[in-house]
Amino acid sequence: MELMIQEKSFGNSLLLNSAMQPDLTVSRTYSGPICLQDPLDKELMTESSLFNPLSDIKVKVQSSFMVSLGVSERAEYHGKNHSRTFPHGNNHSFSTMHPRNKMPYIQNLSSLPTRTELRTTGVFGHLGGRLVMPNTGVSLLIPHGAIPEENSWEIYMSINQGEPSLQSDGSEVLLSPEVTCGPPDMIVTTPFALTIPHCADVSSEHWNIHLKKRTQQGKWEEVMSVEDESTSCYCLLDPFACHVLLDSFGTYALTGEPITDCAVKQLKVAVFGCMSCNSLDYNLRVYCVDNTPCAFQEVVSDERHQGGQLLEEPKLLHFKGNTFSLQISVLDIPPFLWRIKPFTACQEVPFSRVWCSNRQPLHCAFSLERYTPTTTQLSCKICIRQLKGHEQILQVQTSILESERETITFFAQEDSTFPAQTGPKAFKIPYSIRQRICATFDTPNAKGKDWQMLAQKNSINRNLSYFATQSSPSAVILNLWEARHQHDGDLDSLACALEEIGRTHTKLSNISESQLDEADFNYSRQNGL
Repeated sequence: MELMIQEKSFGNSLLLNSAMQPDLTVSRTYSGPICLQDPLDKELMTESSLFNPLSDIKVKVQSSFMVSLGVSERAEYHGKNHSRTFPHGNNHSFSTMHPRNKMPYIQNLSSLPTRTELRTTGVFGHLGGRLVMPNTGVSLLIPHGAIPEENSWEIYMSINQGEPSLQSDGSEVLLSPEVTCGPPDMIVTTPFALTIPHCADVSSEHWNIHLKKRTQQGKWEEVMSVEDESTSCYCLLDPFACHVLLDSFGTYALTGEPITDCAVKQLKVAVFGCMSCNSLDYNLRVYCVDNTPCAFQEVVSDERHQGGQLLEEPKLLHFKGNTFSLQISVLDIPPFLWRIKPFTACQEVPFSRVWCSNRQPLHCAFSLERYTPTTTQLSCKICIRQLKGHEQILQVQTSILESERETITFFAQEDSTFPAQTGPKAFKIPYSIRQRICATFDTPNAKGKDWQMLAQKNSINRNLSYFATQSSPSAVILNLWEARHQHDGDLDSLACALEEIGRTHTKLSNISESQLDEADFNYSRQNGL
């Protein structure tokens, strides 16, 4: 498919728009807006592409099928004020808006603000919107029309920051944060999409992953396995997040039961350093935590209070469920400049402490000593490896003097300063185009050009019975697409799917139904589809 984008004052935006016992600690604090790159965030959107989906862009698509959907026309939005609202609680203040271009993460953690409660709220009406928990990977998509007209609700999300209330049974482990969305008595007419990050290396051959919900009595019940067929809930497992379509609010979490020893948890490993009270000593702390933004935020918060500095960009370690422990070693310390305290150069963490960490930041501490105060440069390697498993090397090259230390650059997540987006600007697909797509694909078609093909071309290949029970299957599929693509400002994947359906449609028509195809195309043109 060829897409040619030109700047104009008119057009349509359909295609416009991450041997000694170790010193193990558990963090008791949690912090908010730390801007670390999500693994899903390969290319960050600019501010205009996210918050101005009606940008003046002219898109030429060489496909008569796409033209028949009306993509050459400009989408229009019509907002409406809500005259009736439910009682609202206290509003939370959020940080000042900044451009969404790539922004360096400031290494000096002590300058970052603190947040005592990880919670966000937003008021939403009939036009829907998106609620984002900044820098955690957690978000909630409220579709257009999910809330009745003339009504509005204050919707909230929170993440459990303390000990997990979900106690794993047997070999089951917690793979995600515990996420609460509410109010619990809210009724929606269209399923909402809840996105929860997870740390599993996804493979149906090695994991049996479950979605669980906490009852009002505080017990956890299984909603479904992500591989189950269900008409009440839908789970789509991506490499770093699970997107869940639900019709009731509550507290949810993902758990995993390893099927084989090859089941893998993804861990984020990072090294922090700081001067000790003794002016000749320098402390290194190596963390291994579940690879979710939430878990690493706890590390950053704890280090900020201790005056720690991030010394190397964090890396991913694939930790297998093979019962072998984790070893952390400090290597290549410059002789005659530095020495490490005896018997601490290699530390080992038992398998169970890593595998069942439940997001608790565990670390190993190493103490290095300079021979003279004139030594200000430190270089060494940190080796983190699982016995008979994966290995990662963190290369430390730093100055122990803050004035001479280089800044390690990270990039801000695009949701870091906009927790709530309401109305049309929260969605990538303009509403008028969305209506045309639904009108085209909701109706069963003898040539197969219906919502099932739309699902297939968007890599939704299982549990299609869930969509069949919806009043508009295409709309729910598009809601799922919106949830999956919130971090990229590119509609190419959807455009390619529609283009491919158009070619399939044409191919089938040319074989046996050329006259019917012509009649269907004329009907679409006459009815503005």
